[in-house]
Amino acid sequence: MSTPTDTATKAMAASPFLGLLSAAARDGLARTGAAVVLQPGGMLCQQGDPGDAIFIVLEGEIEIRTSSLGGRDVRFASFGPGAIVGEMSALDGGRRSTDMVATRRSRLWRIPRVPLIEALKTEPSATVALVAVLVARLRNANIALEASRVLDLGGRLAQFLLAATAEQALVPLTQTEIARQLGVSREKVNRKLHAWAGLGCITLNAAGVRVIDTSTLARIAAGEAR
Repeated sequence: MSTPTDTATKAMAASPFLGLLSAAARDGLARTGAAVVLQPGGMLCQQGDPGDAIFIVLEGEIEIRTSSLGGRDVRFASFGPGAIVGEMSALDGGRRSTDMVATRRSRLWRIPRVPLIEALKTEPSATVALVAVLVARLRNANIALEASRVLDLGGRLAQFLLAATAEQALVPLTQTEIARQLGVSREKVNRKLHAWAGLGCITLNAAGVRVIDTSTLARIAAGEAR
């Protein structure tokens, strides 16, 4: 039977940067860790907290978000099982720049910063890969911020669906979950989705939202259609 440490080690092996560490280094890091369990809405880290650890998501989902000047939550991304979060602050030891919140019951493995940095020092290829991961996340964060500034709900919703269906046509989320991630009401999302369903762009069922017409959604996301 797998232990949480075993699960954490497997997740690190699949990571684009921790996977470049030796098996012995990954095993050692896993043994420095400890379990964290959060209920839906539980705060893993708040903006301004010390960057003293990274977290491996073993089950559930962690959302990365911050608040706009108007007090509206701005969602950057969400990460499910196998993902590693909190790398940026752990790398430089600075303060957390965003909130990290559980969207459902979640179990994580916390690895302290000090042993992580020591492991990265011994195997520089993993450090280079980590920089690439952070650059990609920063780029995605910039896209999310720009979308929240210039796009209406339709554009943001279309962009969200297209991003979520990059690898599969079905978005396995409820309308409430989609609305929360966009920082709007469920009713507004419901009206927009049903309008698109009537146009044949999507279908709605208990499993989630299935994208049918990606070209129309791409035009909406680009502000060329409504």
